[in-house]
Amino acid sequence: DQGSLFLALYAHLLTARPASESRTFGYHRAGIIAAFLNSFILLLTAVGIAFVGVTRLLHPVPVDGGWVMAVAAVSFVANLGIALLLQRGAKDDLNIRSAFWHMVGDTWVSLGVIVSGGAILLTGWTILDPLVSLLIVGVILRGAWPIFKESMDVLLESTPPGISASQVAATMEAIPGVTNVHDLHIWAVEPRLVMLTSHVMIERHRTPLELLQLIQNRITTDFGIKHMTIQLETECCDPDDIHCDLRKLTEQHHEAHSFAHHH
Repeated sequence: DQGSLFLALYAHLLTARPASESRTFGYHRAGIIAAFLNSFILLLTAVGIAFVGVTRLLHPVPVDGGWVMAVAAVSFVANLGIALLLQRGAKDDLNIRSAFWHMVGDTWVSLGVIVSGGAILLTGWTILDPLVSLLIVGVILRGAWPIFKESMDVLLESTPPGISASQVAATMEAIPGVTNVHDLHIWAVEPRLVMLTSHVMIERHRTPLELLQLIQNRITTDFGIKHMTIQLETECCDPDDIHCDLRKLTEQHHEAHSFAHHH
């Protein structure tokens, strides 16, 4: 627990550092890396708990319910308190959210131990211990997997959720004077900082600056992307390149998918 909190805090402090000559994007990805590691550790924890739970289902062991409940109660109070402190920042910060879910996971583990310990004291059914453990695994997976997936997507520079590259291209191409959009890339440095770069072919008689401002305003209004670099040109430097037309790239993807499906 202390390690995950320290990692989240250190990453949070790093992200506040300004950009430098060697790190022109700053340290925003430090928080994403911390979120990835914390969520990965949570997933490993869930696997470990599941393994122990299944083992105890097959080979039950005696459990000292009273002693277990006492230790778990102290852990429950501490973990819940830290989780509540992190809850507010977890809404907008993936790094803090990963630390929050780490503490929530530990809180559920402690609560599960208290419940199973009490039930065992009352009934003597030691099988309740592994059953509660498997239930806790489900809760941990529900919180950890989305963070793991989102942080992985950011690190792989995937298009952010809720944004379609083809829709962005279509929106730009619908603007009068724009003839083609290519080399379009949309990614997030971190979930709150979405970037866009693109080459846009325009009609020769159009005023470049006026058209550029129109494109930027449309993208910001429709998709919420504020940081973009757009290169205007009157002809594609390599017309045969699939990146000069996103439709060619999409068609090639569909052809490859169809080939794999038939074979």
